[in-house]
Amino acid sequence: MSKKTTVKAGSKSAAKKSVKASAKTAVKGSKKASAKADNFGGLSEDLLLRIHDLMVKSRVLEERLIKIYKAGEAYFWIGGPGEEAFGVPLGLLARKGQGPAYDWFHLHYRCTPTMVALGMNMVDSIRLIMNRATDPSTGGRNFANHYCFPQWNVAPVTSPIEVQYPLACGTAHVQKRFGKKALSIVTGGDAGTAEGDFASALILASRKGQELPVLITVQNNKFGISTPFEGQHGETHIADRAKAFNIRARVINGNDPVETYLAMQEEMEYIRKTGKPSFIEAHVSRLYGHSSADGANKKASLVDPVFTFENRLIDAGILTEKAAKKIWEIYEAEGVAAQEQARTEPVPTPESVWEHVYVDSENADWRKF
Repeated sequence: MSKKTTVKAGSKSAAKKSVKASAKTAVKGSKKASAKADNFGGLSEDLLLRIHDLMVKSRVLEERLIKIYKAGEAYFWIGGPGEEAFGVPLGLLARKGQGPAYDWFHLHYRCTPTMVALGMNMVDSIRLIMNRATDPSTGGRNFANHYCFPQWNVAPVTSPIEVQYPLACGTAHVQKRFGKKALSIVTGGDAGTAEGDFASALILASRKGQELPVLITVQNNKFGISTPFEGQHGETHIADRAKAFNIRARVINGNDPVETYLAMQEEMEYIRKTGKPSFIEAHVSRLYGHSSADGANKKASLVDPVFTFENRLIDAGILTEKAAKKIWEIYEAEGVAAQEQARTEPVPTPESVWEHVYVDSENADWRKF
């Protein structure tokens, strides 16, 4: 028999091992090639890891809020799982502080990622959904994710939708007069752009010679509660409506934190330099539905920006699976501890209903008029 036909069992095993080894080498090589091709827009590894960390923290917090609601410890949940890739870069890029020299935030109820990026503690969000008097935003008297942090220029999240758009023009007007190149940031959903307040903001922001330094954003998740986007909008992109007012506008993939970060950085620099408005339409996922009213169950068919970005970092060798798992575990433990702490804290008293209605509660109680 020739040497080619006299192959021993051991050598067959060796051949299989050789093939497997070659395959592994090929996979590693392709991963390295992929990592080399994906330079993440030139963002540093430290920044990428910071963005990932905050995206995970926001997601764990939101899922904790949903668990609190489903356990019967809260009345209602509405939030932003699926908007982490948009909200975290927004919070990181803004000029944080108090007063007209710093950026103002007029946010909607899916803004947890931005608040986490600004530095909000988990426990303060949990206090709000559990209606604790220790809640720094509303004293335990408003819905989940209706934040208010004056020390960071975060205006109260309003329950009526889209009224925040013209309000942003108000603070932007003050900032323009103040002259420190600060800007006002407003966020909202696609369905709310049907409101007259949205159209009014486009007019107020774009008057020739009186343009305002406002970043107008719409997080388009393709749904208004249960109504699909397609049946309600005649325009191709919501951003097209801004162009009619000569407002600089763009559409981005809001599920990609790198694209979002770079786009938002560019638009903020434009606003600070020119004093004129800019418009961003970000396409995002609504992972847990509109709110607890429709079950708050995860929609597996939608893009999950947190895991997509996490896998991208792992493939690039910037993050390990072990390190990623540890991050999730740390924030899960923090969320549980925050919930346990909030349980021990008091709820608002009947007398406190008059607080924060007017400055220093002056004339708040109609019975004392």
